[in-house]
Amino acid sequence: MDDDAGTPDPARPAGARPDTARSDTGRSDSGGSVLLPHPGPRQTWAGLPWPVRTAVTWSLCLLVVATGLWLLGRIAVLLAPLAVALAGTLFLTALLDPVLVRLRRLRVPAALAALLTVLLLLGVLVGAGVLVWNLTASQFGELSQQLDEGLQRSRDFVTSTLPVSDQQLDKLVEQIRQGVSAGAPDPVAGAQKVAEVAGALLLGLVLLFFLLKDGRSMWHWVLRRLTGPRREVTAEAGRAGWRTLGAYSRGTMIIAAIDAIGIGLALVVLRVPLALPLALITFLGGFVPIIGATVAGAVAVLVALAANGPTTALLTLAAVIAVQQIEGNLLEPLVMRRQVQLHPAVILVVVTAGTLVAGVAGAFVSVPIAAVLWRVLDTVQRHRAGGTARAADATG
Repeated sequence: MDDDAGTPDPARPAGARPDTARSDTGRSDSGGSVLLPHPGPRQTWAGLPWPVRTAVTWSLCLLVVATGLWLLGRIAVLLAPLAVALAGTLFLTALLDPVLVRLRRLRVPAALAALLTVLLLLGVLVGAGVLVWNLTASQFGELSQQLDEGLQRSRDFVTSTLPVSDQQLDKLVEQIRQGVSAGAPDPVAGAQKVAEVAGALLLGLVLLFFLLKDGRSMWHWVLRRLTGPRREVTAEAGRAGWRTLGAYSRGTMIIAAIDAIGIGLALVVLRVPLALPLALITFLGGFVPIIGATVAGAVAVLVALAANGPTTALLTLAAVIAVQQIEGNLLEPLVMRRQVQLHPAVILVVVTAGTLVAGVAGAFVSVPIAAVLWRVLDTVQRHRAGGTARAADATG
């Protein structure tokens, strides 16, 4: 028996009941058995193996990111005309900004300089369209006949070299025709799409005027609303993004023009009909990296095959490949520099995503958006890394 069992505790008032003895490992019930305490969420989480905790953490992060991307995709689909109009307007604003700057240096008022810049853009587009139509309208009838002859020649080549009969080829062509007819939009949807495109173009022109006129004052207004380090980071990221967009727009236009001139001259030398419209298609395709150039080159080769036969088609293919190799290995690194470089895999994913969201217009604007976002994020990250390094030097 313990000698102190009957000794009263001087720290406990007289008449008070003694405290129930507690244990760190459990508590006693009325029967005297020990009950282990229920572990809380923190104890349960800490008791899991680290691979399980890591897998759960990454799964939750991926789930949150996937949900956010899905919501952004839904919003982009619902607001696709507006989003494309805004992106295209920013692209054109960066492209035409040097023209506006030159007019402003001549002391032209801001509103008049913006209006003249927009009119210059419309004049170039309308003039190019009218010139192409006047020079090539007479060739469409001849090309139709040549296409029929080329298709018949291709048909004879396929049936003579491959184990395919005329009946099987006719059946395949009919299936393709039915599939295209079934996938064609109905007149109501087509009219709605035309209305959306017209509205987006009109909205883009109005926004282009206001951005050229008041874009810099809008940006300064945004910066004045920021305080402290955020203003410096935002200003630096904005300048980097705008320089990237300007470099991309002007560089892409120069490269596309060189591609169009090179392939157009090759088509003229090879006497391929509709050389000017094909050069215009090549120019427009240059604004969609990788995919646009491939599609434009395929169209030129098909027209050469239908019009002049396989020999001319092979020569056209060689010319297209040569021009694209010169562009990819020499012109693009020289013109674009390192400001807008993206990996080809990233470009393919971005172009595909833009096409799925907004069709051809999405393919045009997806790459510059990705390039600007990457440049902005890289600038913010470098600024934060520099601030952390300066803070470490100050404390050290």
